[in-house]
Amino acid sequence: MKLVFRSLVVVMTMVGFLAPTGTALAEDEWKDLKDESKRMKIQETCQKTMDKVAADNPAAKELYDKAYGWAAFDNTKVAFGVSGGGGNGLAVNKKTGEKTFMKMGTVGIGLGLGVQSYQVLFLFQDEQTFTNFVEKGWQADASAQAAAGKHAVSGQTGFVNGMAIYQMTDKGLIASADVAGTKYWKNDKLN
Repeated sequence: MKLVFRSLVVVMTMVGFLAPTGTALAEDEWKDLKDESKRMKIQETCQKTMDKVAADNPAAKELYDKAYGWAAFDNTKVAFGVSGGGGNGLAVNKKTGEKTFMKMGTVGIGLGLGVQSYQVLFLFQDEQTFTNFVEKGWQADASAQAAAGKHAVSGQTGFVNGMAIYQMTDKGLIASADVAGTKYWKNDKLN
């Protein structure tokens, strides 16, 4: 147990130094930004994620057109026996245009070594699912299947439990989004 705790401390320290913002900025650069600049950077990154997923996957674009709202997160995950990560995101109510800044964090145990940057896009089928996600947060306890990229075997074509989830790396959309052990919540500082 002590080894797991020590590994977790090492991973979280690495996350703190390597990727505290999930926005590809160095820690000092992020800390120096004013809140409004942070909001603008998060909005820009999340909109690019939404646009890229919609452009690369016609099924995702169809679901976006039907969706009540959407949320996107820019994440960095560090693994060293124990994994941890964090990032920032934005939830958008398509009907009102209201934006809510959010955070995410993840911790896991398993084999792995390295740093991974990725984006996650959520599409929400209805007002209740969207509002629950924003107001109460959401914790993923199991893997969620995401829409596949051009070379994947299958793609998500509908909402599951009111949501569709897509995960993208620098290589494009991936066939399954593993969001297990990830928690999403409002960013009280930026709202």
